[in-house]
Amino acid sequence: MNLFNVIKEIEKIDPEFNDKLNPRRAAIKNITRFGSKVALAAVPFALGTMLKRAYAADTTTPAVIDVLNFALVLEHLESSFYNLSTGNGTVIPPNISSYFNTIRDDENRHVLFLQAAITTLGGTPITSPKFDFTGGNGSFTGPFADVFTNYNTFLKLALAFEDTGVRAYKGQASNLLSNQDILTSVLSIHAVEARHASAIRQILKISPWITSTTALGNDTGISQFDGNYQGEENTIQGAFDVTKLPGLTGSTTDIGIATAAFDEPLTMDQVQNLIKIFIAP
Repeated sequence: MNLFNVIKEIEKIDPEFNDKLNPRRAAIKNITRFGSKVALAAVPFALGTMLKRAYAADTTTPAVIDVLNFALVLEHLESSFYNLSTGNGTVIPPNISSYFNTIRDDENRHVLFLQAAITTLGGTPITSPKFDFTGGNGSFTGPFADVFTNYNTFLKLALAFEDTGVRAYKGQASNLLSNQDILTSVLSIHAVEARHASAIRQILKISPWITSTTALGNDTGISQFDGNYQGEENTIQGAFDVTKLPGLTGSTTDIGIATAAFDEPLTMDQVQNLIKIFIAP
């Protein structure tokens, strides 16, 4: 058996096979140096194992595309929200408009990037849903009916969307480990979403970070957003109880400080349940 002839034949079908196989090609070279029958008998098994490993990463591509489409729905939501709010010229005071114009432009670029990334990976970018920012599931008469006329309501929704986006990206990071380029880009978006949230918090004159000492800590004060902040009271990071680190006494204040030092992820299901009231059927 001439292994390198086998590899050449495979490369005729899959030009990228060589890249997938390296650095395993060196292992094949080592195998061919053995003269024993045992080594020769092991060659088919070794080659089969290497082929399986070489193509294993391909099976993760649909998962990556699913994550990117999940993120794209969030970016469509934010992009549509800010395009509407900055376009009607009534809800955002002129002295603050530059903040939200920047956030709007960021979200629009995030949409374009995710669409391009999904297409490049061979997937189909999800089309933007129809959004009902009143929170009425398409009735457009939900509890936030004044979102584009009441500046305070607008800010609270903006904060909930941004805080949720930060936690949503964090929750999907581990599902992108198979594609380091995509992971790096998505983490870059995650960081910008966090900056958006901090800017809105500054405008609202509340803590620039999430501080939660109860199961339903909620910086917006709107009960419908309790779930967006659920889990932020977590005090265990890895195997460590962060409230027992040196210098902390276990007081309520210390618990708030400890939990604010760590941001928590949200699962895909949690996020979808949280934003569904803003999607029209």
